[in-house]
Amino acid sequence: MANFNVHLSVAASSSSIVAVFGVNSNVMDISHAPWLVFLGIIGGMLPDVDAVNSKPVRLLFNVLALLSATAVLSALKNYVASYQLLLLAAGIYWLTRYLVLASLARFTVHRGIFHSVLALFFFSLLMVCVSDYAFKQNATYAWLNGFFLGFGFLVHLLLDEMYSVDLSNRRIKKSFGTALKLINYKNLPSSALMMLLTIFFYWATPSSLPLLTISQHSLALLPF
Repeated sequence: MANFNVHLSVAASSSSIVAVFGVNSNVMDISHAPWLVFLGIIGGMLPDVDAVNSKPVRLLFNVLALLSATAVLSALKNYVASYQLLLLAAGIYWLTRYLVLASLARFTVHRGIFHSVLALFFFSLLMVCVSDYAFKQNATYAWLNGFFLGFGFLVHLLLDEMYSVDLSNRRIKKSFGTALKLINYKNLPSSALMMLLTIFFYWATPSSLPLLTISQHSLALLPF
């Protein structure tokens, strides 16, 4: 499998390239590009979210906890008193950073459910919903957020699968097929639960018309 530095650099560079194409094709404004590239980088680290003993994953959870707290602040700032809002945001940060991380360590295995195409759609649609309901972004940018997160996630899966092939010795490593799989076949209950949540998030997303527009612009960039 590719190491953290490879995942980070490839996710950053590939997301930057896609962002440049997006700006040039008027899909997005240049001021949003750094945020979208950042989401691509986060997506590039998400499949290893169950490798809880590594420093990169602890760093990732610090970022995810901060984003979770920010989402709560943004969603409830007009409905809750300031001191209550700060306490709630602090609680969400603690839950995400420590309780969720501890739960992953207890109930997941590396290259399990999170190393799958199903997880890609799960996190992408979750990001769309968070952008729409918590960050109050319009539908186009909500879908762009989900797209870039999912793109980085896909880059990670493809890299790990590519590293499973030893071209020098012309052999396939035992890890081949464990990175880019549709679902976690070894734990069907967890896959079923994630599938149900993914369907719910898709139902809760805003209009998918912006997604069609993004897809049309993306196809127009292809050389054939």
